[in-house]
Amino acid sequence: MNSYEILFVIANALDDEKKEAAVEAVKGIIEDGGGEVTRADVIGTRRLAYPIEKKTEGYYVLVEFNAPADLPKELDRRLRISDDVVRHIIISKDEK
Repeated sequence: MNSYEILFVIANALDDEKKEAAVEAVKGIIEDGGGEVTRADVIGTRRLAYPIEKKTEGYYVLVEFNAPADLPKELDRRLRISDDVVRHIIISKDEK
């Protein structure tokens, strides 16, 4: 199992229930793929560095997890097609 970190930005226009559902969906993808979430921090609403799709604010979430090497690719694929997630980045913490 490798150690990873994902930071993703959810559209701020969503209500709190949908934001929480999006966070739980990401955790579910990780756990269904054989990984385990070690830490999940909801950073909250922050101003974006530049407008994305005419949005100036986003809801930031940081999740640290351990997973097999093929899980980040599947997680990336599923977040790309999600309408709720504006941007995301997955980083391997094992690489030096």
